[in-house]
Amino acid sequence: MIISKELEKLLDVETAISKFSGSILIKRDGNDLFKSSYDYADRRELIKNTMDTRFTVASGSKIFTAVAICQLVERGFITFDTLIKECIDISFPIFSSDITIHHLLTHTSGIPDYFDEEFMTDYEKLWENYPMYRVFTSKDFLPLFQEKEMKFQPGERFSYCNAGFILLGLIVEQISGMNFITYIQRNILDVCNMKNSGYFRMDQLPNRTAIGYIEDQKSKEWRTNIYSVPIIGGADGGAYTTTYDLNNFWSGLMGHKLLKEETTIRMLSPQVEIDDFQNYGYGVWMTIIGDEIFKYYVMGGEPGAMMVSSVYVKSSIRAHVMSNKSNGTAEIPSKIDELIYNSE
Repeated sequence: MIISKELEKLLDVETAISKFSGSILIKRDGNDLFKSSYDYADRRELIKNTMDTRFTVASGSKIFTAVAICQLVERGFITFDTLIKECIDISFPIFSSDITIHHLLTHTSGIPDYFDEEFMTDYEKLWENYPMYRVFTSKDFLPLFQEKEMKFQPGERFSYCNAGFILLGLIVEQISGMNFITYIQRNILDVCNMKNSGYFRMDQLPNRTAIGYIEDQKSKEWRTNIYSVPIIGGADGGAYTTTYDLNNFWSGLMGHKLLKEETTIRMLSPQVEIDDFQNYGYGVWMTIIGDEIFKYYVMGGEPGAMMVSSVYVKSSIRAHVMSNKSNGTAEIPSKIDELIYNSE
């Protein structure tokens, strides 16, 4: 089994190579195997990252949206087979009438995305003609995709879709009668004792929150990401949390504080195959090796942020890697995967 000294040696090397900025927490059975923070949360004021620093999880927070939908299913308001036209009163004139909740949760709906990762690479360009400071709610995203044509018919294939989770957020609001952020705070973050987590405005960040940084590839100078992402997160991403709060979330989910066991099993079961090793459930990725689930994980990346949070099934290890830089993070979770796999 993996031991702390191997972990420390690995991460000392990898964080130095990548010039990592952020925090890393690795736990097993409630015990810390490794914890450390690197570089600066605020470069201008020379405030360092700590284990209490809040980072955005970007698209990693799609799992919160998925849990919210699963809660509404448990309460009998909708089913996974409910058609979106039956639970949302917004017109989508060109969308298929056969799109279900399940399709949205698994990125198989075929609806157009406002940022299609199959064709687009520069997230910042989205806001050249539609300023990010206009984007406060899920409805504010609608002009970016509402009247575009379908990419394919529902259920035909997997295609990662941020817009699908925007629709799920609108469904949460319509059914619950609450603002999306309020719903997540009361029904997920508070339940999991995530006291340092929330959806914060970029221009009103609370204390102990890391500023996201983008490095210019030519000049090597840094700038913040305040003009690169929506002013506040929502159903498709953008929550802020700490490594310890993120671990509390997994404890709440796996411990059935958020959902009944049956619903949790469905959420964490492979729903669509991505490739020979990757599958997707409801808001969560999973790596499958030899017909067994090696790990569950969520990941997120945007200008000025990158993260991966993993739960390794056999070893009961959890690894949370959170960064306030756009690069220098990707190799670290892969190296942790390799070390844990070889030690099991």
